[in-house]
Order: sequence, then structure tokens, then C-alpha cells
Amino acid sequence: MANKILTFLEQRNGILKKSSLETAKEAARLAGELSYEVEAVAIGSNIEDLESLGKYGIGKVTFFKGENLANYSSSAYAGIVSNYAQKADADILLFSNSAMGKDLAPLVCVKLNAGILMDCISLEVSSGDIVATRPVFAGKALVEARINSQKKIFTLRPNVFNIGSLGDNKAAVTVENVENPDLRTKVVEVKKSEGKMDVAEAEIIVSGGRGLKAPENFRMVEELADTLGAAVGASRAVVDAGWRPHSEQVGQTGKTVSPNLYIAIGISGAIQHLAGMSSSKYIVAINKDKDAPIFGVADYGIAGDIFEVLPALTEEIKKIKG
Repeated sequence: MANKILTFLEQRNGILKKSSLETAKEAARLAGELSYEVEAVAIGSNIEDLESLGKYGIGKVTFFKGENLANYSSSAYAGIVSNYAQKADADILLFSNSAMGKDLAPLVCVKLNAGILMDCISLEVSSGDIVATRPVFAGKALVEARINSQKKIFTLRPNVFNIGSLGDNKAAVTVENVENPDLRTKVVEVKKSEGKMDVAEAEIIVSGGRGLKAPENFRMVEELADTLGAAVGASRAVVDAGWRPHSEQVGQTGKTVSPNLYIAIGISGAIQHLAGMSSSKYIVAINKDKDAPIFGVADYGIAGDIFEVLPALTEEIKKIKG
């Protein structure tokens, strides 16, 4: 039986995603407890400072390099990762539960005939095996589960696994040039709103819902977010109405987030929305309906008119920040 963990490193424009660093650190922690080896694999055309993965406990990184691999290709990436996992004889693979990870991990799972557990919020070692905790029923309950197959794949929810302290080691980086990748599918272009943070990786999120009444009123949400250095999120209702882009949608059909602080403004708290943000460390809700479901999960709540409360809250925070 192989004794190796392989973690996939996701990059965007040559820079490793924070969620992949969290996954790398968790892979190294599990490898230490299981007495396994740990490696990482990265794919792209040019990725900065892969040697720094040593600080996260990763001793070896294999970088599959190709000009056609700068953007994500499900066919190419899945083929490269699964082939290398077999070559490296890795039995455990970790991915971030990002948009890419949610697409890539199941494809690798099929190629390796592996078992898979998605959106894990905790991984613990028990009797030489990994026990994963993950939410079910739209976040209303948590289950502990194991994978019985020899090869196991876990995807980890971003912003949940703590990176903690870092070492000062450097990883050994091996570059494998890929001349003819399987590009049956390929992301041609990635467009990102300049200056806006991804809600999936933000430490603070300010989200707005239909209680804001009109799209132009989202300027109040944006002002509070700018004051806090936060990302702007939105409920499905306002995204469906065309008020905000889908990239900001939080919920079961949007992005699952786990920030340190989540502020819900004018969001009633439908179960589909709660499924995407209930694991936030602290939740603040502002809603005129004191019986809104969002108050059931909120750590702090303000029942009042958001058009009075929100500007006052923003001004007070500005004063505190000086």
C-alpha cells in the first residue's frame, strides 16, 4: 500500500490561490500524523515562487508547465493530475473546494476509481484513517464520514482550515514540460472585476439582499465593504434580478463562504442562502423583520430599517478607524 498524500495547487495568473495554501498545510499536517510522504502538483505556464511551499510543509512540488495550460482545462488538468497520482503512487489527494476544485476533483475521482468527499470542514486521523466532517441537508446538519476505497479524494472548504505558523524550508521543484495537453475543453479568458475580492476567499463579507429594494442602493453595501476592507456578496434573489453579478452570489447555488465576519443586509435567510454562509465565524444580520430566519444563525442582529441603520453603522466604523 502506498503511503503518500498529493495536494493540488490552484493558480490564477501565475499566483497560487490562498485556498490552495490552506490545503497544502492541511496535507502536510495529515502526512505527519499518518507518517506519510506529502507532495504537491501544480499546472500552468508560469507560477511564482513554488519553492515557498516548503514553508507549508511540502517537500516536493511537481510543476507541469505548458503555454496552453495557463488557464484551466478540465480535460487537460484531470489527465495530468490523475496520471501523476498513479505515477507517484499516491492514495490520498486533496483539493480546495473552489469552483475549479469542485469541477476537477470528481473528474480525477473517476479516472482513479477513487472515493470522494466534497466540501469538508474538518479532517481528523483516527485509527490510521481519515475521518472527514462535512455539512449535509443544506448545512442543517454535520456528518462524519470515511472513504472505504484504496484511493481517497477530499475537497476542503476555503477559509476553514487554518494555515497557522510557517516554517523556513524550501520545496524541491521539478518542472515537467507538457507539449500536447488534452485541450478538449479550455477556459479561453477569465474576467475579474478590478479591485474586487473573491467572496470565496475574503476574511470579511458584506452581503445585500432584496431588502435593499433597488440595485442603486447597493452603493451602501459597497461603502461599508470599502470601509471594512471587505468583499461584496449578494443573495440569489438580487443576482437573478440582475442587480449583481453571479460571481458575488453566496448560497447553495452560488459560492460557499467561511469568512471571519459575515454581514447580511436585507437578507431574509432562506435555507439556500444559509447553506452558503452558516459556517462563518461571526454573523451580523440587519433586517426590518425581527422574525427573519437570518436572525436564527446570527451572532449579532439589528432589527430595523436598513436605510437608517446601515449609513449610521458605516459612519461609526469610519470614526473608529480614524
